[in-house]
Amino acid sequence: WQTIAPAALPFRPDWPAPRAMDRAEMDRVRDAFAAAAERCLRAGFDVIELHMAHGYLLSSFLSPLSNTRTDDYGGALEHRARFPLEVLAAVRAVWRDGPLFVRISATDWFDDEDRGFTVDEAVEVSRWLKERGADVIDVSSAGNVPESRPLYGRMYQVPFAERIRAEADIPVMAVGAIQGVDHVDTIIAAGRADLGAIARGHLADPYMTLQAANERGIATQYWPPQYLAARRSPG
Repeated sequence: WQTIAPAALPFRPDWPAPRAMDRAEMDRVRDAFAAAAERCLRAGFDVIELHMAHGYLLSSFLSPLSNTRTDDYGGALEHRARFPLEVLAAVRAVWRDGPLFVRISATDWFDDEDRGFTVDEAVEVSRWLKERGADVIDVSSAGNVPESRPLYGRMYQVPFAERIRAEADIPVMAVGAIQGVDHVDTIIAAGRADLGAIARGHLADPYMTLQAANERGIATQYWPPQYLAARRSPG
């Protein structure tokens, strides 16, 4: 199907070019996000996370590398952020009381500070997201252009989360090469983030959370009924 984007820029030169969205299409997409939030509400979900990272549609509006519009939705940061903020407001209007997370790419990873989406801009966008009802910023990075060169390493994105937490005054979730529960404990105890998410670690050890709950004697951790025989008794 025909993909859509803020501008008709293919991700790579040999990839299909998306269609630049007009205002009617932006309205349709905004309303579709709100309708999805309504379905989440009816289905009984506990949390919604809006994906504004990794080159997905809302992320591509934020980055000047993927958003080359010349109207009110391109150019200066406040214009590039306008449509993502409209979507957030529409979702919050439906998801009135539940926790609302927003995942962002905090940087496009260029040494040239004038190129791409920067951490300074991520702080400012996080402030705007908070003003419009976001509860937690899930801080990742990159994904808008293939030229990005993240410096991968253990807990390599935590500094971005720490800065947003301090300067935007909003709870954050740290992600990215967090390699175990002890890492999460350290990050949170040091005041660098409020939550930590482990993805690849759970692929290698899907029982990591249950094992940590056993080791720490956390009786409130949910266990599938079939696994209750492996849960240690409190105390």
